Amino acid sequence: MRPLRQLGELALLDWIRKRAGGEKGAGGKNLLVGIGDDAAAFRLTPGKAALATSDMMVEGVHFDTRYYTPYQLGFKIVSVNASDIYAMGGVPRLALFTLAAPPETETGFIKKIFEGVLAALGLYGARLAGGDLSASHSGLVLDMTVIGEADGVIKRSGARVGDGVFVTGPLGDSACGLALLKEMAEPVAVEKGASARDKLKRLSRKWRSSLQWETVKPLVVRHLMPVAKRPPGRVLTAMLDISDGLLLDVSRLCKESGVGVRIYEDKIPVSGPMRRAAETLGLDPLALAKTGGEDYELLYTAPQGQKRKNMGKNKGGILIGEVIPAGRYMVDAAGKMKRFKAQGYEHFGK
Repeated sequence: MRPLRQLGELALLDWIRKRAGGEKGAGGKNLLVGIGDDAAAFRLTPGKAALATSDMMVEGVHFDTRYYTPYQLGFKIVSVNASDIYAMGGVPRLALFTLAAPPETETGFIKKIFEGVLAALGLYGARLAGGDLSASHSGLVLDMTVIGEADGVIKRSGARVGDGVFVTGPLGDSACGLALLKEMAEPVAVEKGASARDKLKRLSRKWRSSLQWETVKPLVVRHLMPVAKRPPGRVLTAMLDISDGLLLDVSRLCKESGVGVRIYEDKIPVSGPMRRAAETLGLDPLALAKTGGEDYELLYTAPQGQKRKNMGKNKGGILIGEVIPAGRYMVDAAGKMKRFKAQGYEHFGK
């Protein structure tokens, strides 16, 4: 397979244009001019709010190519953007994708990235409308802007005292999946000169008695190819997606809404595979669920008339707490209440 420096930008762009033009999606009906012109042109649906979001994935910061296939990278960059659109109460329609890659990168690798992008856009009913290609001398960079629309925008700032706090699914799976990927990538102590096959066999033996592939697979997939969650069909007062960890993201919601929150530790959903894998790795499942990040579940507030004893699944979400006038508190299984800090992934943190 030829490297990009031999194929050239125009040939790659022509391939992308043909592939994207053949993709069907709900965004196509509003797309007037797509790939190949100076800008995309599209029609906004009357009576709907336009939404726009952008996310970037940088090699060495957001991903390690030892763990990801190029298809998975393309799929994920779409999902993280679609999740932001859903978190505003909208649906994704169009996408602009920018890719920077070293000139020596094989064209097959790049084409697999675009195949992942187009597959994910098809899943969410959106269409690739344009973007940019560039050379990079410091690894891969993937950047995407998604245009969406909504009947009514749901912001982070609408939570009200007395609302319930919900999540759409289990937390910590992605963080545990990443921990598993790192463990599998670490060299195993074997004889000098041992092959990669020998290392893999030794690692398999290390886990065989306690951790099977059926447990590992959903966690690894959750990290590599997350699927964005659609908002539940009920009246919501505030919402955002959980990309940087429950404690950090619920703190953002509280700050924007000017309220406090009380979260019940024993109501935070944790999947069986995540619990088993975390314990095998010597990690705390609940800590992963609180601060892990990249789950792309939705965190939202909504009116609720249930007492705490009736907390549970409710119209697409799991009730984990309630909005209070001030303060951020975690209540453990024994009923002890303690303040928590905004812990999670921060891009410019130490």
